[in-house]
Amino acid sequence: SDCQWDGESVLNCSLTGMSTLPEDGPQTAIVADFSHNNIKTFLCADGRNEEWALKHLNLSNNLLSEISLTTCRNFPVLETLNLNGNAIHTLTLGTPAPARGSEAYGGVDRLLPALKVLSVERNNLSRVPRGLGLLPSLQTVRLSSNGIRQVDPSDFQSCSQLEDIHLQNNKITEVHSDAFGDLNKLQVVDLRQNPLATPLPQILITLNVFQLEVGLSNNAW
Repeated sequence: SDCQWDGESVLNCSLTGMSTLPEDGPQTAIVADFSHNNIKTFLCADGRNEEWALKHLNLSNNLLSEISLTTCRNFPVLETLNLNGNAIHTLTLGTPAPARGSEAYGGVDRLLPALKVLSVERNNLSRVPRGLGLLPSLQTVRLSSNGIRQVDPSDFQSCSQLEDIHLQNNKITEVHSDAFGDLNKLQVVDLRQNPLATPLPQILITLNVFQLEVGLSNNAW
């Protein structure tokens, strides 16, 4: 392929015209850039058992439409996943984590244990991806410029490390009063450019986080 490998840690396959991910990529790569190509599918495991050293994976600006991360068992140190600028309408992370206190709580299989940043901006999502709570290290989730219509109480459930939520430029009219209730580390919620029909003060009160920054410009009220 036309990919460039520095022999150490960086694999650059951006703008190479590839339509599928290479099967023989160097497993020692820490950074892999597959942006601006024609890739339509991304299968995490794909039958392989080897663990990759990858920390940063860029799949932005491709033709991805439906992604399942439920089989991601071979990226134990992946920290950032960039899926911006695709046509993703379905992103499956697994079944939502059981409620705290239930018998199944704590027994769920954790995938992508080191992932800190998940970026799915400029796609076709109509809802917040289910199962974000299965990403135990998740700190930042970027979902701006999609078609998300509401934020439900279970959307960010069990995301105990979450600090930043970016939801600007969606179609959100309603945010449930308990949507961010148990996010003790939350610092930023960006809801700019949404047609919000109900005020949010109650949500801020339930959060009880004084440093919270909430972007609410260009809304209906």
